[in-house]
Amino acid sequence: MIETLEIKVNGHKYQVSKGVTLEELASQFQKDYRYPILLAKVNNVLKELTTEITHQANIEFLDLTSREGNRTHISGLTYVLIYAIKKLYGKNADALVQHSLDKGIYIETNFKLTSSKVAAIKEEMQKIVDSDMPITKMTIDRLEAIDYFEKIGEKVKAGVMRYNTNTYITLYRLGNYYNYFYNLMPTSTGKLGAFNLTYIKENGFLLQFPTVYISEKIKPYQPHPGMFEAFQEYREWAKIMKVENSVDLNRVISTGKISDLIRIDETLQSNRLLMLSRRINENKDKIKIVLLAGPSSSGKTTTSRKLCMFLQSFGLHPKVLSMDDYFVEREENPKDENGNPDYECLEAIDLKLFDSQLSDLLKGKEVTIPTFNFALGKKEYRDKLTLQSDDIIVIEGIHALDPKILTNISRENKFKIYISPLTELNMDNQNRISTTDNRLLRRIIRDNRTRGYDVEHTLRSWASVREGEEKYIFPYQDEADYTINSALIYEIGVLKTYVEPLLYSVPNDSPYYEEAKRLINFLRLFLPIPADDIPQDSILREFIGNGCFHD
Repeated sequence: MIETLEIKVNGHKYQVSKGVTLEELASQFQKDYRYPILLAKVNNVLKELTTEITHQANIEFLDLTSREGNRTHISGLTYVLIYAIKKLYGKNADALVQHSLDKGIYIETNFKLTSSKVAAIKEEMQKIVDSDMPITKMTIDRLEAIDYFEKIGEKVKAGVMRYNTNTYITLYRLGNYYNYFYNLMPTSTGKLGAFNLTYIKENGFLLQFPTVYISEKIKPYQPHPGMFEAFQEYREWAKIMKVENSVDLNRVISTGKISDLIRIDETLQSNRLLMLSRRINENKDKIKIVLLAGPSSSGKTTTSRKLCMFLQSFGLHPKVLSMDDYFVEREENPKDENGNPDYECLEAIDLKLFDSQLSDLLKGKEVTIPTFNFALGKKEYRDKLTLQSDDIIVIEGIHALDPKILTNISRENKFKIYISPLTELNMDNQNRISTTDNRLLRRIIRDNRTRGYDVEHTLRSWASVREGEEKYIFPYQDEADYTINSALIYEIGVLKTYVEPLLYSVPNDSPYYEEAKRLINFLRLFLPIPADDIPQDSILREFIGNGCFHD
């Protein structure tokens, strides 16, 4: 007699045979999903579709519209891409997955590209997807995996495994090729959806795919020269320092040379701000307002304060204003589609007052600046301000780059700065570090230290934060006259020492358990770095504490 057990799928009860796989179950529920089911949560734990169900279980299937499914989709596409390149151009042909760019991933090859070669790679990828090739999960001895990757020339992957203390390693086979990924993988190439490749330069192209923010739509590539240049500058510097991935950073740590790297990296950050300040000073006759914006946990506060110090060193007198002080009165605040107050939309700012006061200041008039009383929900007027000849206004705010603000002031009088930690350090050649993950780690630490929030609180609010960034910050990044990359090449090792214990506090029945576990697994790739040598004016101090600007 076949033994059965009860399961719940999306809240409904079903009787199934014991030992049935998630893939077999997924085929019965695929009609309820717009895209191929990629994986599932079983009793709140992420599982690949090869998993057998042997006990009562609550199952939630996931496709690429979920964050977890989207990561699996991207990893699957990356594997197909690498396989296609090796199939077309030989086993020594390789690709380095670098960084996010325009809702895609920028990738460079170790051979010269042309637009026709990129088209050929795309065509080969589509053939692999259409043929529905199996992606087979394998567990092998770690030392055997190291030996395999050494033999095929994947020295970085072999190096990653040397810093891994597990006895066994999970590999994935596609055709006759084996690879290692840090996300769960689809069971076959046929489950992968839409994608596109766009030629960028002689050895670089863009891999595009649906995201949780743009659904199935893949828009034509839109260049972001400021951000791309900042990424490339960071990459070149990382090459010079010979710290391009987790293996390189762990080598520096384990050989006792991390203090030197910290000092060099911090000097580089200060030098960039010094050069930026010099540029502003050289155009002080025109530039009267500096506007700075960037996504959450980019280090805006530290950067704006250090920038003011450097401007002062050139004889300028920065006057700092916050757009938050120009909120409309609380009873006038707009509502979102759910009827809740929307504090992030542009209409939450009293633009008429903001624009008129800034215009009056540039005309030499005295202005009474508001301070927003968040307890009472209204502006209070106390401080008076008049600009002198060497004064310059510095404004930080979520909408600082939006062209709809300060329309009554000439563009040449405004200097716009975009800031973000544009991480170029990779885990290995095919597994990048997400700039979003970098910012999330920073925010978890700061929220806990300064506000007493637990990890679940930060993870719960993160989706809303990201949606606000997609609406109000990222669309205007190209308005910037200068892009500041606030990433520090060593910071993951430091963040690990602070955030890892916090992540372990998330219970396994929490809806954020899998996200906490994912971040823990990512941090295991890095050796810890003590904070002793981090200067007090470092951007990192904004998050870990003991900084001269915050504590």
